[in-house]
Amino acid sequence: MTPTQKQSLRARLAVGASAVAVAATIWGVTTLVAADEDPAPRHENAARQSEGGTSGDPKGDPKGESKGDTKGDSKGDDGKPGAGAPAGLPDTIAHASELGGNAVNITIDDGPDPRWTPQILDVLARHDVKATFCMIGPQAAAHPDLVKKVVAGGHRLCDHTTSHDTAMDKKPVAYQEAQILDAKKQIEEAAGGGAKVEYYRAPGGAFTPDSRRIAAAHGMRPLGWNVDTKDFGKPGTAAIVDAVKREMGNGPTVLFHDGGGDRRQTVAALDQVLTWLKDQGRPTGFPVRTAP
Repeated sequence: MTPTQKQSLRARLAVGASAVAVAATIWGVTTLVAADEDPAPRHENAARQSEGGTSGDPKGDPKGESKGDTKGDSKGDDGKPGAGAPAGLPDTIAHASELGGNAVNITIDDGPDPRWTPQILDVLARHDVKATFCMIGPQAAAHPDLVKKVVAGGHRLCDHTTSHDTAMDKKPVAYQEAQILDAKKQIEEAAGGGAKVEYYRAPGGAFTPDSRRIAAAHGMRPLGWNVDTKDFGKPGTAAIVDAVKREMGNGPTVLFHDGGGDRRQTVAALDQVLTWLKDQGRPTGFPVRTAP
């Protein structure tokens, strides 16, 4: 082989080696990207974001219940039953009314309270309106006479856990289950007469797929809210009424409180709201429990 041929061969070998190196680099980068890629991004707390939306509890929580409810945390899906739910009882978060149409659901959270619950009941009776009372387990156990009075008035019961822990969605499933089922037992024992708790509302709207499944499996439809009155923060009677009028377009389920402190503004605002709803030709009913 002549010197010229040897030089040509070395050049060809060098080009071939470079091509192999480039190909290997491209393959390696592609492999790393594919390995790091997550085709289905996970969303921590997705239930709080999309199921507990704004239906809830708090003192300004993302949802608006006494300490953070959220209209259901959710935005309220009235769809199909989840795994473990009794036939016909979905584990999605309810917001709609059984009466449909223009009907409004009045919900009352954080009681019963010996001072304020009787006043709330008097207002409801005066307007011939039925409401759903989301009770704290130990409160119900401490005031069984009030729980019985709620039931006797034709209102429905809702489980609002034993501790009103707005960080429940960060806790183990066993903790969530105890909070829900212990409260259900306390409320039903206080009510007596075979009364049943028909709904579950997560504190602060902190629903999780597990908590919804547990509730539905024990006969309770997860319950959100659409209208946060902000009454827990005592903004004034007029502000509470204005919040209802302003947010009523969000959906039919309205959040008030009979527990957690001085509720005189709530009592006065509820009276005015019920008068306004009647003037608007809007009936009141209960939240849905089954799929539409």
